[in-house]
Amino acid sequence: MRKGAKRKRIQKDYSEDEAAAVPAQDNHKTTESTKPPTRAKPVKASKPEPEYFEDKRNLEDLWKEIFPVGTEWDQLDKVYGFNWNFSNLENAFEEGGVLHGRKVYLFGCTEPQLVPFKDDSLLIYIPAVVAVASPFPPSDKIGIKSVQREVEEIIPMKQMKMDWVPYIPLENRESQVDRLRHQIFILSCTQRRAALKHLKIDRIKKYEYCLPYFYNPFKEDELEQSTEVQIIFPSELKPIFCEFDWELDELEEFTDKLILEDELSEDQKDAFKEFVKEKVREAKKANREAREARRKALEEMSEESRRAFEKLRFYKFYPVQTPDTPDISNVKASFINRYYGKAHEVL
Repeated sequence: MRKGAKRKRIQKDYSEDEAAAVPAQDNHKTTESTKPPTRAKPVKASKPEPEYFEDKRNLEDLWKEIFPVGTEWDQLDKVYGFNWNFSNLENAFEEGGVLHGRKVYLFGCTEPQLVPFKDDSLLIYIPAVVAVASPFPPSDKIGIKSVQREVEEIIPMKQMKMDWVPYIPLENRESQVDRLRHQIFILSCTQRRAALKHLKIDRIKKYEYCLPYFYNPFKEDELEQSTEVQIIFPSELKPIFCEFDWELDELEEFTDKLILEDELSEDQKDAFKEFVKEKVREAKKANREAREARRKALEEMSEESRRAFEKLRFYKFYPVQTPDTPDISNVKASFINRYYGKAHEVL
């Protein structure tokens, strides 16, 4: 007998005699309770909802790219601490806007003001942007002047690492820059904040006293008409800060009053008077030179330049009010600085 046949016989006898005792699963018969658990079908991962990001506006970062001239370096972070909205500046370049189709030069400034915000009053460095609509750069110079500085300096922008550079709108940033026809120029500064620690204090302070310079030969400078001089006299007691008007003030009386108020010692009286006389002579000389320079500039000016000066316009932009920014509606001012005077329009 073949080995396989015997094995089969035993299996058959077992199945006949012991059928009742064989478990159901061994008899290939299954019941509800003995069915193997059904394997769960894998759940298809649902596709994530697509995220929608609002398209960036073409000039969205324009105001941030403009250097805020005259702002203290340690206050710059406060300027950008709010999500200021300058959509009014962006719209000005659209069709129908005051800057549409014009060549424009932009510089920034900040104006510290106490304004209400969230049931409190805060000292806020409010950013503003001045737009000069002009076919040529308004100036390549910077003025440096403060109450603490006796001498006013008018120096080239490049000495302070500043210059007019073209602004490239977002939609053109993939283009070859040299082929673009630039219409928007911004005042930029390449001085790195990280390098300030290597500069002398006087150099750093100069940045805080910088003012964009502008000279209009058709407009007589207010300084030419002024008869006042700023006096900073190094007194023995303490430095004397005052203004002397050579037409309205009498020097002897002016000096005696300072002595009476204990601002000046008696033994410094003559030195103070000579100091004031020298400052008056310097101011009168400067006024004469300014008038002569203006007269000469008008004589040498071309007709094209004359027309351009006549069409020059200054626009001052403040941020648009939003729920997450302070209300600045009551502190807007048309005054730009001592060189530019007032803006033709405040927006």
